[in-house]
Amino acid sequence: MATEAHGEEGGLVFHPMDQFIVKPLFGDGPVGLFTITNVTLWMALTVVAVVLLMVLGTSKRSTIPGRMQSVGELAYGFIYKMVEDVAGKDAVGFFPYIMTLFMFIVFANFLGLIPMSFTTTSHFAVTVLLALLVFVTVTVVGFVKNGAGFLGLFWVSSAPLALRPILAVIEIISYFVRPVSHSIRLAGNLMAGHAVIKVFAGFAAIAVVSPVSVLAITAMYGLEVLVAFIQAYVFTILTCVYLKDALHPSH
Repeated sequence: MATEAHGEEGGLVFHPMDQFIVKPLFGDGPVGLFTITNVTLWMALTVVAVVLLMVLGTSKRSTIPGRMQSVGELAYGFIYKMVEDVAGKDAVGFFPYIMTLFMFIVFANFLGLIPMSFTTTSHFAVTVLLALLVFVTVTVVGFVKNGAGFLGLFWVSSAPLALRPILAVIEIISYFVRPVSHSIRLAGNLMAGHAVIKVFAGFAAIAVVSPVSVLAITAMYGLEVLVAFIQAYVFTILTCVYLKDALHPSH
């Protein structure tokens, strides 16, 4: 995942952020609105991987499941229970959407750990779009289901009357900050981990610190595997929490 270059004076030059550059897949021209890029490729591979697991891997529906069917069923049961436990039984209708979110994010995260790959979920353009889709969906659901009663989400009726307007302003600001924190948390953690791995890999070229660097890379890679799953889980469970607020807005 890492490369290093020698500067004009012989020193090592690290470019840990180069791995996040969006490049055209064909040619070296500028990236336009319809340009097929490395992001396009790895997002497509993510979709293919999800389809292979959840459609082809479970198509036989064997009584004794194979590995792919077992993983698919495990993921299905895991997310279904999350939706039911966090957002309530009346949120089960949104399970397909939440399941799709989780599977896309977790596969994008894990595919990004392959050497020479591109981590699409490390880009704010991707995570902000995912977060905005959740934000708009939750807001629309809140107003459709509750009408003006959805505004009760911002009115803390249990607080003293004098504090309620102040708390309402804070709640409104907090609500509109949700997509920002939702997206930054995912992209920031993945970007930071990948950048650190690349820096350690650059030091691996120095013989004196090479063994330490290799150990550090191994440890960081193991941590990144854990982070890849945890960040997908956090994004999904926060979506369930926001959906619960939309379905049951009163404090």
